[in-house]
Amino acid sequence: MLSATENNRSFVLHSVQNVSFEDRPVPPLRNDHEVRVHVAQTGICGSDVHYWQRGRIGDFVLKSPIVLGHESAGTVVEIGDAVHNLKVGDRVAIEPGTPCRYCDYCRSGAYNLCADTIFAATPPWDGTLSKYYSVASDYCYKLPDHMTFEEGAMVEPTAVAVQVTKVADVKAGQTVVVFGSGPIGVLCQAVCKAYGASKVIGVDISDSRLEFAKTYGADGVFKPSKPADGADPVASSEATAQEIKKQFGLGEGADVVLECTGAEPCIQAGVFVAKKGGTYVQTGMGKENVVFPITTACIRALNIKGSIRYTAGCYPQAVDLIASGKIDVKRLITNRFTFEDAEKAFELVKQGKESVIKVIIEGVK
Repeated sequence: MLSATENNRSFVLHSVQNVSFEDRPVPPLRNDHEVRVHVAQTGICGSDVHYWQRGRIGDFVLKSPIVLGHESAGTVVEIGDAVHNLKVGDRVAIEPGTPCRYCDYCRSGAYNLCADTIFAATPPWDGTLSKYYSVASDYCYKLPDHMTFEEGAMVEPTAVAVQVTKVADVKAGQTVVVFGSGPIGVLCQAVCKAYGASKVIGVDISDSRLEFAKTYGADGVFKPSKPADGADPVASSEATAQEIKKQFGLGEGADVVLECTGAEPCIQAGVFVAKKGGTYVQTGMGKENVVFPITTACIRALNIKGSIRYTAGCYPQAVDLIASGKIDVKRLITNRFTFEDAEKAFELVKQGKESVIKVIIEGVK
């Protein structure tokens, strides 16, 4: 049990661009099925930075202070009376969203659509950039002894990529084009290769990220050329798609397109590069409204889907992909910070440097 005098050092977002460190009360176990985790490592996600800079993502609006962070791993320090899957001392990756469990979405396994999910660092819920975090025991996943806490924190973005490929129903032998070679993009490329995709092509405008993608999960990479002055944007996107198909021998197009940027030209090119009857999955979020080549999507009978967070089985699969060595997440970690330098870590991510892929913050000792 914890000392009555112990506090919970936390990195708190008070309002837009206003953060501070606070000594908060240690979070109680809300029921007998929860555990308390001493957080060891936390990765920074773009959504954390978005709340910090803008105070909202869609319908989720910051109205009161919240603790940031949701990509974490740590050690179990207390368990509820009804917990049987974990014990004190277990090292775990934390799945940061606990759904209601009772709605039709939850009962079908699509709990990422549950409207009553308690999701870390999504208003009004506190995140994991604290010394301690309390969470449902069945949303914690044991780490094998050879996995580090940094790898444990990287389970979250890997699970996002697992969900994207699950939505796309990626199969062995398929051709896949992934727009974006940031953290989620390269992880999607790697998961597709782990699942046996015959050809995975990474698309990005960053030379350094494309160079990394070539050594990670992509069989080939493509950098779109800038549209000519005055050129029709949609026509330029279609031309980009034609170049990709020609350069990589995709014939009528790719079996699967995963769009991980949210950029309008990539969305358009993604529709044009998919073959008839192919699957297009949108996971990147940019402008809320874009020009979308809907006629092409209809004529080609594309299966157009959206992907958000993760569903049943994604976290265990992500742990296995990392633990087995099929995906080396350590290579994605480019920068490390102590807890007291958390704001510097966020500042670095905000700058959007091409050399920065994943930033990790060490937990409070």
